[in-house]
Amino acid sequence: MTTSDTHRAIEAVWRIESARLIAGLARMVRDVGLAEELAQDALVAALERWPESGVPENPGAWLMATAKNRAIDRLRRQQRLQRKQEELGRALEAEQEPTVPDLDEAADDDLGDDLLRLMFTACHPVLATEARVALALRVLGGLTTDEIARAFLVPAPTVAQRIVRAKRTLAAARVPFEIPVGDDRAARLASVLRVIYLVFNEGYAATAGDDWMRPDLCEEALRLGRILAELAPREPEVHGLVALMELQASRARARVGPAGEPVLLLDQDRARWDQLLIRRGLAALARAEALGGALGPYALQAAIAACHARARTPADTDWARIAALYDALAQLAPSPVVELNRAVALAMAFGPAAGLEVVDTLTAEPALKGYHLLPSVRGDLLAKLGRLDEARSEFERAAALTRNARERALLRERAATCARGSTPR
Repeated sequence: MTTSDTHRAIEAVWRIESARLIAGLARMVRDVGLAEELAQDALVAALERWPESGVPENPGAWLMATAKNRAIDRLRRQQRLQRKQEELGRALEAEQEPTVPDLDEAADDDLGDDLLRLMFTACHPVLATEARVALALRVLGGLTTDEIARAFLVPAPTVAQRIVRAKRTLAAARVPFEIPVGDDRAARLASVLRVIYLVFNEGYAATAGDDWMRPDLCEEALRLGRILAELAPREPEVHGLVALMELQASRARARVGPAGEPVLLLDQDRARWDQLLIRRGLAALARAEALGGALGPYALQAAIAACHARARTPADTDWARIAALYDALAQLAPSPVVELNRAVALAMAFGPAAGLEVVDTLTAEPALKGYHLLPSVRGDLLAKLGRLDEARSEFERAAALTRNARERALLRERAATCARGSTPR
């Protein structure tokens, strides 16, 4: 294996293992920032050693063992320092010295789910909401600062500052690494749900790179969502989010063509949709509805996904109901992205002119300035109205904005189709 092959393998291992690595270390050292630093140290060690020794049979275990050894060395140094300071003045110990966890207990503790503990820790109320989500996406989802920025539709430096400040704040506040109970859990639940939602979205439609999807992120988000549903069975929005993810994940096989190219919803072979995931998703949606009250944002999105799941063919889709559900979602959780999705539903239900009217109101929206799906949707509607030159320009603009190679190729092909005088599918 060449050095470049080894580096690609290390990158792949890091994508898969980093969240569990940081979570396990955070339980051990009780400091999310320090845990990430130790994990990065282990990554550097892998980059130094694996090109010569080869990728180990269990690379995740190698990274964890390396990081734990460094953590133990650091904690023992802290203990030695603490003992020396005790000798100098025991009276000051309680006020000035941090509690160092028992090393054996910290290394072997297997109570609960480390990843879920990490998520609730990162979503502590001591942090602003935006900082909670950004930090959890970074340390739990393994997303880069740029990926998080695009998920938030904000500049990357803003996200970087939020993450740095969040880690410092958690360390200064000595936030315990635990799953909270009672009112404390409820206070953090909305942020936890948003984290899971954004991690799943990044897996479902990758922000950047050569792959249309990142299934590992979808699977991790689903796993965490299912655990959370067991933890909070009376929370309808937890079941709503699980329903949404199950239903979206059911299309995964059909969303990617033989060469890895994207396959859009209306072109998918619905026989390839996973019926088990559809049944699970519909059951989770039923649980959310059975708990009573108006549906929340995640349950409403799950209800939209259920309309697609129940339609045997694209022509069977109840677009009028989907448009009505988007109306309700826009009232409950208004955002430019929701409005863009509502425009698509209106176009499918009542014609492309109805959708374009809404889309045109969004062209000056600052939050969508660099959002490639705005010109992509506008191009699609213009093409359906026969305005092919305008559509081609919109598809080319969308292709220039996206960071995903597969999506860029699809958009360029749609632009070329318009240039040939044909309407893209």
